[in-house]
Amino acid sequence: MMIDQPPRAQSDPCQPVFSALRAMTLGAIIGWSVLITGIAACERGASPTSSDANEPSETRTPIAAVELSRRDLSRQLSTSAAVEPRVRIRLAARTTGTIDSVEVEEGDRVREGDLLAQLDMSEALAELDRARAMEAQAEAVYARQAELLESRLTSHSEYDQARTDLSVATSVRRLWETRIAFGRMTAPRDAVIVERFIEPGEAIENNDVAFELAAMDELVLRIGVSELDVVHLEVGQTVPVHLDAMPDTPRDGTIRRISPTAERSSRLITVEILLPPDAHERNIRPGFLGRINIPIDERPDVLAVPAAAIGEDDEGTYVYVVKDDRLKRRAIVVGATRGQWTEVSEGLEDGEIVLATNPIDMSDGEAVRIVGWRG
Repeated sequence: MMIDQPPRAQSDPCQPVFSALRAMTLGAIIGWSVLITGIAACERGASPTSSDANEPSETRTPIAAVELSRRDLSRQLSTSAAVEPRVRIRLAARTTGTIDSVEVEEGDRVREGDLLAQLDMSEALAELDRARAMEAQAEAVYARQAELLESRLTSHSEYDQARTDLSVATSVRRLWETRIAFGRMTAPRDAVIVERFIEPGEAIENNDVAFELAAMDELVLRIGVSELDVVHLEVGQTVPVHLDAMPDTPRDGTIRRISPTAERSSRLITVEILLPPDAHERNIRPGFLGRINIPIDERPDVLAVPAAAIGEDDEGTYVYVVKDDRLKRRAIVVGATRGQWTEVSEGLEDGEIVLATNPIDMSDGEAVRIVGWRG
C-alpha cells in the first residue's frame, strides 16, 4: 500500500538573488554611514573616533587692535594777527587858530621835531609884542624903585608893587610865547604820517586831532592766548612769524609783553610779538597778515594709545593687552591727550598689542581674534 506523501514546497528560484541583494544593501548602508561619520569628524578637525568630537569650539570675540609705537604729541599754538605799529600817536592841536600851512602828506617819514603844520599866529605875535613892551616898562619901573629904595626916597610897598608888576608882565610875555610855540605842530618822535585830518585854511580848536603818526621802527603782532597756553610762554622768547605777503621769508619775532590780565569777554590774554627793527625797511607794512606757530608743551617721542582704549574704574586706569589671543588687563599711568591719542608714561612697552576700542564691555582673560588694526 502506498502512502501519499505531502507535496514538497517548491523552492523560489529568485531567493538566492534576493539574499544577495539584502546582503549588499546592508553593507552599503554601513559603508556610507562610516564615510559620513568620517567626513563630519574631519570638518570638526578631529578623528571620528575622538572622544570630544561632539564638543563645541571656543567662541572668540572679534576686536580691533593697535601695535604700540612712539608718537609726536607735541602741541603748537597756531594763530594769526595783523602787523601794526606798537606806538600810534594822535597828534592834537594845543591851541585854537586857523591852519596856515601843512608841510606833510600821508606816508611821509618824519624826524622828531620836524614841522608838520603851522597855525596863523599873526594875532598872537602882536600880543607878544605888546607883552614884551609892557614887560620892558615894568622892568624900568622896578629898577627905578630899587634905586629910590636904596636912597630911602620910596616906600617898601611901592618897591614891592613894582616887583609884582614886573613878574606879571613877564608871565604874560611867556604865555604868548607858549601860545605861539603851540601854533607850530611838530613830530614828537621819528615816525610815519598815517593819516592827516587838516587842510590849509581850516579852523582848528584846542584838542582837535590833526595827524595820526605811527612809529615804524617797532612793528608788532598782538595775539590772544588762552590761560592754558600762556603759561608756556615767556617774555624774550623767539617766535617764528610767517607773512602771507612774504611766504618764503619767515621772520623771527620776540615776545615783548604778556598782559597781566585776561580780557573779560574772551578770557584771552594779549601777547605782543615784536618784529625786528628793520622790518619796515624790508617792506613789511602795517596791515600785513602774519601767521604764528609757537611750539608749546613739546612731547616729541612718547608712547601713546588711542584715547578710546583707556578704561577707568575703582582699581585705576587700565588697557587690555592682547597676548596669546586673550585679553590681559594692564594698569597704566597716562599723560597728555592730543586729539585721539593719549600718552602712556608707565605700564606699556613698544610693540605690545592693545585693544583699540572701549574696554568697558570686555573682561580679563577673554578670548579674542583681531579683525582690524588701528594705525
